[in-house]
This record gives sequence, C-alpha cells and structure tokens, in this order.
Amino acid sequence: MAKETGKAPAQPIRLRPRRPCPLCQTPSVQKYHPFCSRRCADIDLHRWLGGHYAIPAEDPPDFEDMDTILEPSDNDWK
Repeated sequence: MAKETGKAPAQPIRLRPRRPCPLCQTPSVQKYHPFCSRRCADIDLHRWLGGHYAIPAEDPPDFEDMDTILEPSDNDWK
C-alpha cells in the first residue's frame, strides 16, 4: 500500500490548451474533453447519429444519361 504523506495529489499536466465547450461555450472539463459535461457530449453524439453533420454530396449521374455521354460522336473518329 502507498503511504499517505499529507501532500495534495499531483495535478495532471495539460497537453492541450483549455478551450470552451463547442456547444455552450463554458470551460471544458478534461473528463469530457472537448465538452464541459456529459450532457453536451451526449447532445453532440445525438447530432452525429441524427445526420446533422453530414456532408452534402452530388447524386451520381443516371445510367440513362450515361449512354448519351458515352456515345461516340462523328468528330471523335476522324
């Protein structure tokens, strides 16, 4: 067993600067980094799972349109 010396526990060394919570702008807590609480972390997770952070994409061209795009023109073979 470790001996108690009466000293305060050592503080962890911060490797990242403390930043505000991305949702509510209160100071972040190391346990929930980068959030301030479990509530804000759960809100962000819900947004991810709900597709709120999805990147919009272009629809691929239809196969019917591909036939007209890929048809050789008369100028291609000359």
